[in-house]
Amino acid sequence: MTQSRRVLVIGSGGREHAIAWKLVRDGAEVLVAPGNAGTAAIAENVPLTGDDIPALVALAQSRAIDLTVVGPEAPLVAGIVDVFTAAGLRIFGPTAKAAQLEGSKLFCKQILHRGDVPTAMFEEFRSIARAREYLLAREDVPVVVKADGLAAGKGVFVCKDRSAAVAALDTLSSDPQFATATTGILIEERLDGIEVSVMAITDGRTIITLPPLQDHKAAYDGDEGPNTGGMGAYCPTPFVGAELLTEIESRILVPTVHALRRAKVPFQGVLYAGLMLTAQGPKVLEFNARFGDPECQSLLVRLESSLLELFDAATDRRLDSVEPPVWCAGASAAVVMAAEGYPGPIEKGRPIRGLLAAAGVAGVQVFHAATRSVAGAVVSDGGRVLAVTALGDSLAKAKLQAYAGVREIRWQGAWCRKDISDKALAFEWATAADAFDPDGTPDSIATDAGGDTMLGVGQ
Repeated sequence: MTQSRRVLVIGSGGREHAIAWKLVRDGAEVLVAPGNAGTAAIAENVPLTGDDIPALVALAQSRAIDLTVVGPEAPLVAGIVDVFTAAGLRIFGPTAKAAQLEGSKLFCKQILHRGDVPTAMFEEFRSIARAREYLLAREDVPVVVKADGLAAGKGVFVCKDRSAAVAALDTLSSDPQFATATTGILIEERLDGIEVSVMAITDGRTIITLPPLQDHKAAYDGDEGPNTGGMGAYCPTPFVGAELLTEIESRILVPTVHALRRAKVPFQGVLYAGLMLTAQGPKVLEFNARFGDPECQSLLVRLESSLLELFDAATDRRLDSVEPPVWCAGASAAVVMAAEGYPGPIEKGRPIRGLLAAAGVAGVQVFHAATRSVAGAVVSDGGRVLAVTALGDSLAKAKLQAYAGVREIRWQGAWCRKDISDKALAFEWATAADAFDPDGTPDSIATDAGGDTMLGVGQ
């Protein structure tokens, strides 16, 4: 952009750091509310949180903000877009009614039913007691238990049997973090397959589909442990080729946007489809109304064209007039470094060392997710602290560089999953078997900086 634009980004996590980072690269002057230690290094932090909507409106007016971008889901569900629009301010994101696609899993299922969008069979309940009765009366099979409302990515329980499902209901009823999320309960059939994420930017009429990704929601290696807000992601995923992506657009994204319009709830913003690739085809697990985190980090490091142009066009409902986004070749991987105890109770304020060294690793960008500055030092300020993100000519090289960055960073109790992108790499290795000559010699071999040999396959 030739003329400097002033953009307000709302949020404090790694997703918002990545958005601010890309907008700065696009030439915008960026304010972040409230931001973190990472955003403070590239933009202006403002000490306002997403739930202080009147103060954010006043800020946008007093600072002549050209566009506001909302990162997290809670302000969207609370109606920040409606309030900004009523005040004559430009803002990127869905209205409160449209954000119910994420804010209410029951509403989401209703929209999917209207659009004949493939999803899991389910039963809905308005009380935990009724849900428990249903579980005890039916066959003991694997199910998924979901709290209806927002639960910071932790309100979904994949249960292998009845006892695990009943335990999930007990957790929902006793844990205060789910108090506002249990106005309704969904019990779904458990879908088997490969889980992927496909995000799109839409103005309610036109859809621009972004490269497919894969998130890692479980806390520990091998997809063990409780669900988290996301422990890592990579882009693109080899599990979704061009033909399958076209099918996802035509069977899932487009019908969902049309169903929302028919329901008089037009959607404008980021449409995030969490999908399971089943033997019967892709099915919707959930929809989110914003960029995923850390999917956003692994996505935006690959975007070479302007993110600001996409936001502007979607906000003005002229997305059909922009050129398709340009993505760099190769792949990216984002590894989340978390605080000791996450996703349970954690301690904040632990000094972080090695950030400059990590940023010096080739291809690495460190996005702050829960940090703050104290007397010139960066300290931890939450559960998911950093997303160490790297680009590479192939997914294997992107993973290698991301973990090289991770190794440079230290704080007391820091940990991460060690297997981000491994499922995709195993798939690429299996697929690459076709590249071997009859004598068993690979057609193409690449050697990484450490001397390990890997097949030279990439997206």
